Amino acid sequence: MAYKAIIAGASGLIGSKLLEILLQKAQYSEVLVLVRKELPVSHPKLVQLVINFDELDKHAAAITGHVVFSCLGTTKAQTPDKNEYRKIDHDYPVKLAQLARQNGVKHFHLISAVGANENSSNSYLKLKGEVERDVEKVGLPVLHIYRPSMLVGERKDRRITETIINGLFKVIDPLLVGGFKKYQSIKAPQLAWAMFKKSLDDAEGTFIHTTDKIKLIK
Repeated sequence: MAYKAIIAGASGLIGSKLLEILLQKAQYSEVLVLVRKELPVSHPKLVQLVINFDELDKHAAAITGHVVFSCLGTTKAQTPDKNEYRKIDHDYPVKLAQLARQNGVKHFHLISAVGANENSSNSYLKLKGEVERDVEKVGLPVLHIYRPSMLVGERKDRRITETIINGLFKVIDPLLVGGFKKYQSIKAPQLAWAMFKKSLDDAEGTFIHTTDKIKLIK
């Protein structure tokens, strides 16, 4: 059976790599991307739905199929307004999960971050913990949460700071062993591949994948 997948955040670092994989793989016959503006991508399996994410309810009927991949995310530099930032990182993924549950979608895959904890004193990690908590409360049959550390890859909006950090992690990664492996950097295509592979695993429950576990998914 060939599945339908939905990606929210297909223009981002992880979402774009995931889109490439899904379009290539026979296990998926349709890939619906929810976007603010149309992507410069054309493929027989690709369907683009240009939406205002504040009006997700209007597009509820489209949220059907086998899996929803939530690759949404932003930075404080891109979205300095706190309310807008929270909407993108928390409200939209939770609403997508609710619509998926309502429409009988079995799988939901969420990009979070290493150290996510709703009780954290760090505002970023606290928010990530809150979205994990609230998506899990929705009660989807299969929930995969990915907690990568530093993501390595070519971003469209190349950031100088990240270029420097990427270089540092080449030196640091080999030193992060044992329980510290989850803090190693990970390449975006490797994370996207793990998401694809796990979307084919129908074991029910909530599964949390840190970088060390993601790297073992072949």
